[in-house]
Amino acid sequence: MNNATRSSASGAPRRRMMAWLPLLWMLLLPILNLFYVLLNRPGEQVHRLATGFDRALPVIPAFSVPYVLWYPFVALTLIGLFLRDRRSYYRMLGALCLGLVMCYLVYACFQTTVDRPAVAGDGLFPSLMRGVYANDAPFNCFPSIHVLTSYLMLRAASSYRLPLRAGIRIMSVLIMCSTLFVKQHVIADVAAGIATAELAYFACGRIQRRLTARRSAAREGADTPGAAAGRRSRKRQAG
Repeated sequence: MNNATRSSASGAPRRRMMAWLPLLWMLLLPILNLFYVLLNRPGEQVHRLATGFDRALPVIPAFSVPYVLWYPFVALTLIGLFLRDRRSYYRMLGALCLGLVMCYLVYACFQTTVDRPAVAGDGLFPSLMRGVYANDAPFNCFPSIHVLTSYLMLRAASSYRLPLRAGIRIMSVLIMCSTLFVKQHVIADVAAGIATAELAYFACGRIQRRLTARRSAAREGADTPGAAAGRRSRKRQAG
């Protein structure tokens, strides 16, 4: 085996590893979550946005399952998006980060809470619901981050083929509904979460299109005869 062949063989694993590095941008999500923890407490004034509709909704502990599955669901959907549609992956991750920042700004200025019911029973679902309550203080409700992220995953489903597309959309809807049936959020939180997701998705799409247009213009400028002549002139001067 000659040197060129050995160099190519040794460089292949490195190139494969480098191809996965953009997934590390997902670490921005847990880093941003630190602000959620800091803000998840009562402020000087705490608001309640529950309506008669919210109070009429039943408590369904079984919806604790999709509520908890939200964590791996978002991560797996983003990884799949990375493998299928890199452009959509960057747009969706950018929208997630921007949406989280928007939510945190609201929490800092307009803190809300939801009154939680007593959870009776010793089965799996009531126990899981009590676990949700124990691990998350009843603040940082408006807008709902569960709804924000789930709605963006619903958007991301268009990059998948059936039946994955249908599965992602169904799971997204179940998670959004779970926020109401486990009494973690009210309908105003859900509406605000969807509106925030749409705004962040739109803004990241605009940014992405502008960056693409600038790169295209730069490439076209580099390929013009004048630019090529300038490069040759600079090379002669350097020589």
